[in-house]
Amino acid sequence: MNLAAARKPTETAARTNRPLTGNEAIARGVWEAGVKVAAAYPGTPSTEIMEEVGRYPAEDLHAQWSTNEKTSVDVAIGASFAGVRSFASMKHVGLNVASDALMSFSYIGVNAGLVLVVCDDPGIHSSQNEQDTRLFARFAQVPCLDPADGQEALDYTRMAYEISEKFDTPVIVRSTTRLSHTRSVVHVGERQVVPDRSFIESPAKNVIIPAHARQRHPIVIERAEAMAEWLETSSLNRVDEGEGDVGIITCGITYTYVKEVLPGAPVLKLGATFPLPERLIGDFCAAHDRVLVIEESEPVVENALKIMGLQVEGKEWFSRLGEFSPETLRDGLAKAGVLQPKAAGSTFQSAPMVRPPVLCAGCPHTSCFMTLRALDARVTGDIGCYTLAVVEPLSSVDTCVAMGSSIANAVGIAMAGTETKPIVATIGDSTFLHSGIPPLIDAVYNKADITVFLLDNHITAMTGGQDHPGTGKTLRGEDTVQVDFVELVKALGVEHVTMADSYDMAVLQQQLREAIEFRGVSVVISDRPCVLDPVKIKGPALTVDQDKCVACQSCMNLGCPALTWSDEWFEGRHKVQIDQTSCIGCSLCAQLCTSDSIRPLETPVAGE
Repeated sequence: MNLAAARKPTETAARTNRPLTGNEAIARGVWEAGVKVAAAYPGTPSTEIMEEVGRYPAEDLHAQWSTNEKTSVDVAIGASFAGVRSFASMKHVGLNVASDALMSFSYIGVNAGLVLVVCDDPGIHSSQNEQDTRLFARFAQVPCLDPADGQEALDYTRMAYEISEKFDTPVIVRSTTRLSHTRSVVHVGERQVVPDRSFIESPAKNVIIPAHARQRHPIVIERAEAMAEWLETSSLNRVDEGEGDVGIITCGITYTYVKEVLPGAPVLKLGATFPLPERLIGDFCAAHDRVLVIEESEPVVENALKIMGLQVEGKEWFSRLGEFSPETLRDGLAKAGVLQPKAAGSTFQSAPMVRPPVLCAGCPHTSCFMTLRALDARVTGDIGCYTLAVVEPLSSVDTCVAMGSSIANAVGIAMAGTETKPIVATIGDSTFLHSGIPPLIDAVYNKADITVFLLDNHITAMTGGQDHPGTGKTLRGEDTVQVDFVELVKALGVEHVTMADSYDMAVLQQQLREAIEFRGVSVVISDRPCVLDPVKIKGPALTVDQDKCVACQSCMNLGCPALTWSDEWFEGRHKVQIDQTSCIGCSLCAQLCTSDSIRPLETPVAGE
């Protein structure tokens, strides 16, 4: 059975309440808004949005995974040109990839509405940085809506399409990790019937060449001014009346923390953080002796208000770093003198157990990085599960910058001429398709002496097992053309291409050694599926014969979570045992064992 079809939402004529995460609510808003084309590249915390969109009926809308975020936005732009409402979602760093298209499309404007949902990651739970999308919205001169809860996530997504078509502009809806993944009761509605529009035959609008861009730029400025005027009375922004001389200006999920910590305070909630309703804000500030701007991440609103000449406070009391919470707000308000500091010992203190991130038991990437460490290579890493090889015990990644950077980084190191170690770029299958192909072309074209280690685990693993063009499956689970990595790499001009079984460590090491010895660009493709996605792989578990184990601890260099210390000792060192519930039977530990003491669980010991 098609899983997507099995999980289609059941619609009723009446509006109902449902427990939805913020991402599910956004997906619902996309469907209710009458969107017909949706595209995305997975990235935490945004991944579930497109997964949920793909569970709505295919006859309602087309939903797809794209190879990268720019491609997804370009697909959405094409659909907007064609006259149907379109959608793209991504995480905050994905907007960096899509920004080229966004900046130009801001000048062009829409035919049918186009909305981008961008999910920021304050606290850097699973990202390279915690950049603030509100700055990008201001940069691109497109409106940015900032929902505070699941209900607003749905409502703002629907409203974004009305704004998009009213003001001829793409619109950004900004979420954050906590909003994306928090579940709450959401009042859902029905799907709008939105008539298709005809293609606009206007090269002066649709074709951005310098002459046309010069004509469109004043329109973009006028549009922002018109939106700011409209927002003066829009329901997106509201004042919660309250008592006290201290007024609070806030936005996004921080609003929910403010209402918990200061339930009776006067609050100006900004549902849109660009453009800003200056008269509404000015009137609110004039009505209070003191105004605090409380916003997660960067002082975007605070700085804008100070430019307006308003006397407000903000980041001197509240950090630019990490996620906010009611506790961090209480601390900041106490520093600002708005709340009394909590008495020492009045709260329960607990220390979380530190658990370093590790690759899964049996992960095919483990042997790849053990081999690279044994070869003493200079390894440029990339974005994916395998980035965890930077920590002990694998400790074999030297650099990691951004999606697709590894190959070009390796080229730069090679061209610098200072490196004495062999240079190897590691990159996953999904990341290679996302942004690794152009730098590989660059490496071949410029005759770089590097090895590219393409870690093909047959899925987009780090974000939860999404399909991509290398899996042969679409978002909805339909069969499609599958990229042949060997033929693709050869077509780019690489002469030395080999496939490697990452569970055969001896052969793997030999193939990598031969690739490194090749002068020029060589590519080794490891070929083992992820042990968790799309289904969990579980072979016969292994066990350690405690009588034969000599506590050499070689197997512990894998960092496998199924390997733990036993209660037995040998010459002052711990012996090792295997947790059979975690072990998938990959045999990597057995290949490293110096005493031949690791065997399949069901194999009888000699003499039994």
